[in-house]
Amino acid sequence: MANRGPAYGLSREVQSKIDKKYDPELEERLVEWIVAQCGPGVGRPEPDKTGFQKWLKDGCVLCELINSLHGANKPIKSVKTSSMAFKQMEQISMFLKAAESYGVIKTDMFQTVDLYESKDLAAVQRTLLALGSLAVTKNDGNYKGDPNWFPKKSQENRRDFSEDQLNEGRNVIGLQMGTNRGASQAGMTGYGRPRQIINNNP
Repeated sequence: MANRGPAYGLSREVQSKIDKKYDPELEERLVEWIVAQCGPGVGRPEPDKTGFQKWLKDGCVLCELINSLHGANKPIKSVKTSSMAFKQMEQISMFLKAAESYGVIKTDMFQTVDLYESKDLAAVQRTLLALGSLAVTKNDGNYKGDPNWFPKKSQENRRDFSEDQLNEGRNVIGLQMGTNRGASQAGMTGYGRPRQIINNNP
């Protein structure tokens, strides 16, 4: 972990709330998937949040993971172990960029400091969960592991309408606009003329 002093007061309270969002059961599932996906060469972390953070902190395991989801066309050409902080953070950034290209949406992405400084490991879990779900949904032969580990992402249900159907739809007045049924101009007078009240009875 980076050299940070202990948190006090409000920042300690905020950090405590973030820490409570971390899911140990999800950690177990993510570790199983990463090892199945990348092979035993990536090792295994100590079974707790600190072990999980140390395992992923240098970015190597994350880069191996995203590469394994691309088959032969790997997005990160060189993955190197380094003890230098900026190199480790650079590899985390490369993983995040490749994950976004793969299809993980920005709101599901963690920030480099969330992992490197252990600021928000629940956000790291969320990104990996989204990545696993995408891999299962794509079903392109690169996912390894149990497909039931991740929920499938909802797929786009595209509908194609002909020009006639689209024109027909334009003539329909939505009910939220009110209705024109029963509307009539009977009894209307021209604009600017006073209303004519005529008594037809003798």
